[in-house]
Amino acid sequence: MNYLTDLGRWFFAIGMAVFGVQYVGYGRFVGGLPPWTPGGAVGAYLVGVVLIAASVSIAIKKEGRLSATVVGALFLLCVVFLHMLRASAVVHDGVARTRAFEPLALSGAAFVLAALLPAEGEGGSSWDMGKLILLGRLLFAIPMVIFGVQHFMYAAFIATLIPGWIPGHAFWTYFTGVGFVAAGVAITFGVLAGLAASLLGLMFLLWVVVLHAPRVIAQPHNGDELSSLFVALALGGGSFVVAGALAKDARSLWQGEKPALGG
Repeated sequence: MNYLTDLGRWFFAIGMAVFGVQYVGYGRFVGGLPPWTPGGAVGAYLVGVVLIAASVSIAIKKEGRLSATVVGALFLLCVVFLHMLRASAVVHDGVARTRAFEPLALSGAAFVLAALLPAEGEGGSSWDMGKLILLGRLLFAIPMVIFGVQHFMYAAFIATLIPGWIPGHAFWTYFTGVGFVAAGVAITFGVLAGLAASLLGLMFLLWVVVLHAPRVIAQPHNGDELSSLFVALALGGGSFVVAGALAKDARSLWQGEKPALGG
């Protein structure tokens, strides 16, 4: 595991830990908190405990592959069975769409991370891990294209989220939209994919510092703002994890080995 993947692993684990603490603290469904799991206090506490335990496991790399797989499966199942119950809203409403595709992207990152973490005991074959990386890569990349398109659909609103001291709000809104789409396409088709994923991770981390952190400081008791900050951190970490996986595959090609990404 290279330094980029390791950095991404820590960012991803921190995000999951915060989501878990929020679920336990709220004891109820919260719309803006991944992976969007209605079901009352029992469901909220269960998801919270699972995310906290998984985050610790991933951080210390103790049964990390299993924990990352569980997180990936949990987020994916929530998208398929919960968000799709509101499929009409996902299609027509930007907020519902974002709340569906954020956990889908995090699910993809978790699967890629699971494939990269060392196996303990009897692990899957390299072919299995390659397929898991391919699945995770696609689940991660597709939401990026959706996020990019939304920057054009809701440009006027998104421009209002950019701090006032940054000039050219409209330019940065469209620039980010293009970046999202380009990164998603690059990661999907494997064209400069490692570079695209790395730059995507850098963009998310810049958002954490420039956009989200000041909003959390200004509204320290606003749970939605806190969630948004750690969604960006986890997606930044996920981007670095994907970049690390793609870099590993590129090295395999140079060395004449079978690529791990299944393509």
